[in-house]
Amino acid sequence: MRITLFAVGRLKAGPEKELASRYLDRFAKAGPAVGLELSRLAEIQESRAGNAETRKREEAGALEKTLPEGAILILLDERGKALDSEAFADLIGRYRDNGKRDLMLAIGGADGLDPELRARADIVLNLGSMTWPHQLVRILIAEQLYRAVTILSGHPYHRI
Repeated sequence: MRITLFAVGRLKAGPEKELASRYLDRFAKAGPAVGLELSRLAEIQESRAGNAETRKREEAGALEKTLPEGAILILLDERGKALDSEAFADLIGRYRDNGKRDLMLAIGGADGLDPELRARADIVLNLGSMTWPHQLVRILIAEQLYRAVTILSGHPYHRI
């Protein structure tokens, strides 16, 4: 199953980008053994529209253009459902095992997500009830993707 990570906003050079890249590289190397492939990292500029609703709508439109046809869409939003790492790995594994070819994980912009995009998503997840900067969300989800691969493969990286 091909995984795309979509993010509104670009990471600038620095420790956040290096750490996110480290986990995405680990995922890309370990994923094929369990049928998961890092398809791409799609970054778009934040909308410069004059109001939040228009910015969210424009960012959702850019996501829709990037979304492969028939792909599972997982949105990351503070109002989403919380999963532990094992449940997240299980979710990805079930989509893979059910023959889904593409999955996109999407990090919205600073204004949040367009309501129509939320309604279209297969699942909306959060990374805790606190609000996180987008740079840290990128690191957290990259690490959780790598952790999911280690859980699915029985690797000892994930310990309870």
